[in-house]
Amino acid sequence: MTMGRIIFYEDRNFQGRSYETGNDCPELTSYLSRCNSCRVESGLFMVYEKPNFMGHQMLVRRGEYPDNQRLMGMSMSDCIRSSRMIPMHRGPFRTKLYERENFGGQMHELSDDCDNMMDRLRMSDCQSCNVVEGHWMMFEQPNFRGKMLYLSPGEHRNLREMGMNDMTRFSSIRRIMDSC
Repeated sequence: MTMGRIIFYEDRNFQGRSYETGNDCPELTSYLSRCNSCRVESGLFMVYEKPNFMGHQMLVRRGEYPDNQRLMGMSMSDCIRSSRMIPMHRGPFRTKLYERENFGGQMHELSDDCDNMMDRLRMSDCQSCNVVEGHWMMFEQPNFRGKMLYLSPGEHRNLREMGMNDMTRFSSIRRIMDSC
């Protein structure tokens, strides 16, 4: 398994103090007063606008991100407050999607990406899921657009309580792979 490495900078364009990690960081302000740019040396990371992996989130991969506000669509006063390293998954992917919270209602099992849950699965909503294998991203809009929600392996009984309670609907889902 390849380990990741990300460097956070206080100011835009990789200026100011920096903090480097390859692990989850629930509170970046423990290391920096703010974070307005980052560089991913290796691996995949989710970065969040709030501490403890909450709020608006964005998947970042190897590359340079000189201005978080443009990257994440946050207001000028917001910055990255926490990050999570996404382990690479080698092998099959499988998740079970449920129409209602606590695994109620209609259920569909997926092993590949779904660009439009309404069209393909005839599911009007998805409120819970069980990620059996792999790591997944759920999106607010079809075709993997809009706000996103990271889904780690395990049971997720209520997707709206996972730090994105302003999302009204989940419309597409994608496996997290090197090429996504």
